[in-house]
Amino acid sequence: MTGFSEIADRFDLCLCDVWGVVHNGVVAHRGAVEALVAARQRGVFVVLVTNAPRPRAEIERQLAGFNVPKDAWDAIVTSGDVCRALIQERAGEPVFMLGPDRDLPLVAGLDAPRVGPAEANYVLCTGLFDDETETAESYAGMLADFARRELTLICANPDLVVDRGGRIVPCAGSIALAYEEVGGKVIYAGKPHQPIYEMAVAIMERERGVPAERSRICGIGDAIRTDIAGANGFGATSVMVLAGIHAQDLLEASWEHRHDWFAEQSHRPDYALPHLVW
Repeated sequence: MTGFSEIADRFDLCLCDVWGVVHNGVVAHRGAVEALVAARQRGVFVVLVTNAPRPRAEIERQLAGFNVPKDAWDAIVTSGDVCRALIQERAGEPVFMLGPDRDLPLVAGLDAPRVGPAEANYVLCTGLFDDETETAESYAGMLADFARRELTLICANPDLVVDRGGRIVPCAGSIALAYEEVGGKVIYAGKPHQPIYEMAVAIMERERGVPAERSRICGIGDAIRTDIAGANGFGATSVMVLAGIHAQDLLEASWEHRHDWFAEQSHRPDYALPHLVW
């Protein structure tokens, strides 16, 4: 497929990833923005679905900073939105927040007293304290202690890595995976798990007053493990953008190599294109 226009008329609802598709953390991808605007002009309801561990208002401000116009989407759903609901279920319990200060808006206004790792009843992981220099291995001792104490870890961003201006940096999902590997219990707030998709569909159904048929939903993203697995698991049509976190393997490769690469993956997209364009 060379452009989304080839299949857009098959869908009433488009669930589109943000980081890796709409922007790369440094600049917006203008072709993707134009494609989403064009899809909306043709009646497709566009929900940006992101594993960003922040409330949707923070993502709106980020997109504005990249000069992404508001007519590129109808709504935004974040793993942060889902995560806040999970935190509210544990109101009043002391929590250790593992992640950078930029994610503090996630707990703003919630009854979630922040404490040190030794005093916590559970862990909220939004990322690494310093994703420029650290990896999940940097937290091995801390995670082993959490597992020994049988603490639940809420992962606010299931992504393993993200492309930041051409560099791959680790995300909260890498911490969560390492925690599971030492026997820890993890609750995931975002893609590929269903609650974030259900929240997005509910917005469309509320706005339009009609039920969303799974056969008329597409999910666009750049990550096999989250975007494609999530769309497939939800019963939506999956569309993969190759110029994201898997770009080194796929973007400049032949279609024969791409076919072989996809054959080795646990999840495969229904469609693929180098960049999201109309």
